[in-house]
Amino acid sequence: MGKVAVCAAVIGGAAVCAAAALVVRRQMRCAGRWARVAEILKELEERCGTPEGRLRQVADAMAVEMHAGLASEGGSKLKMLISYVDNLPTGDEEGVFYALDLGGTNFRVLRVQLGGKEAGVVNQEFAEASIPPNLMVGTSDELFDYIAAELAKFISQEGDNFHLPPGRQRELGFTFSFPVMQLSIASGTLIRWTKGFSIDDTVGQDVVVELTRAMERQGVDMRVSALVNDTIGTLAGGRYTNKDVVIAVILGTGTNAAYVERAQAIPKLHGPPPKSGEMVINMEWGNFRSSHLPLTEYDHALDAESLNPGEQIFEKITSGMYLGEVVRRVLCKMADEAALFGDTVPPKLKTPFILRTPEMSAMHHDTSPDLRVVGDKLKDILEISNTSLKTRKVVVELCNIVATRGARLAAAGVFGILKKMGRDTSREGETQKTVIAMDGGLYEHYTAYRTCLENTLNELLGEEISKSVSVELSNDGSGIGAALLAASHSHYLEATEC
Repeated sequence: MGKVAVCAAVIGGAAVCAAAALVVRRQMRCAGRWARVAEILKELEERCGTPEGRLRQVADAMAVEMHAGLASEGGSKLKMLISYVDNLPTGDEEGVFYALDLGGTNFRVLRVQLGGKEAGVVNQEFAEASIPPNLMVGTSDELFDYIAAELAKFISQEGDNFHLPPGRQRELGFTFSFPVMQLSIASGTLIRWTKGFSIDDTVGQDVVVELTRAMERQGVDMRVSALVNDTIGTLAGGRYTNKDVVIAVILGTGTNAAYVERAQAIPKLHGPPPKSGEMVINMEWGNFRSSHLPLTEYDHALDAESLNPGEQIFEKITSGMYLGEVVRRVLCKMADEAALFGDTVPPKLKTPFILRTPEMSAMHHDTSPDLRVVGDKLKDILEISNTSLKTRKVVVELCNIVATRGARLAAAGVFGILKKMGRDTSREGETQKTVIAMDGGLYEHYTAYRTCLENTLNELLGEEISKSVSVELSNDGSGIGAALLAASHSHYLEATEC
């Protein structure tokens, strides 16, 4: 019996040792995993770094590219497109005008009743619709027929509080938020698609002609009086209510900027100079790139797999379409190399663009003690359940790194425009008041992004100059702005002047 007891004791001891060894191995493996997570996070933070010195280099590079783009076509990564808008709205505009705002995955139709200097915008109504994903990569006719059909539906709901004078055709301002080579105020050919659109038969075509034909097919009796970019629409809408607005920036699905330039500073502007001496320039700054931009392996991979590799690099690190995707790619690496979510990579996490920036924003802003919003989003979107608080904290920190980089680079871009305009310093003790009109869901709804952008701009401007520069949300500025530009370029206005 003694031998049996000894054997049992030995076996029991061995089992305890084996169990203990297993626990230790698990602990070591767990510690190793977290060490790798921390390593990936630290490396990302370093690669995404935006110290003030680097931001000033980005701003200087932006200003240099602006000069080059104004000098000649193709002279810069920045298109610096001439808009043919040389007179922004004055407030005197009157009548009923429509706007169609195609800005990305959604589009809006809007009508306004303008009452002149005293009344301003008397009435306005709008409707919004999403572009079905298949139409973003279909044919030109399919896309524009869908848009024209939605426009027809909206026109049919026009009430008695909108008064179109008898015998007049309705007029439309068309906000088309993609790179266009403008031929006149109401015509322009598409240079290329961005923001996930890829419709080959539209490229090189006059988008006003495409829309007009679609309206005719849908029985819509309407004239396109102005073709504008969403950023120029935002600039016009901002200027209508504030005469100090000279720059507009869109930060939404994509990003772009426009500003008022002196005509004599545009060497590629041929023909007689505009009477106003000014011209609105559509920068197409989403295509800006510089060796000073802090790019990571995730950005390079995203770009290589995108519909437009090598293009829109600035947009891919600052705008709403891509921020969530960068976060997803980092989480994928953590899941693969550090088993952040268990021994296998969650299948949903492998789906490109499944993590949208609005969800990223919700997780970033989660202030609950157990980060419940983060847990819910991971479960609902990626089907990852039972995440630990430690894991959720990693996700929040990751969102912070990616959003901070984007916001600070966007601020550097704005600072570059101010430098080009000479509004980054005071002249002879006098400082001009400068207002930047901002529009777009990213800026409006992602609070941490917006706050970071504004603080960074103040940091770059310095205490004294930042007092004279302000950023204002121009909600739906691009839609109202297009209607205002349709009014200021009305066919009937020209007839009256003749």
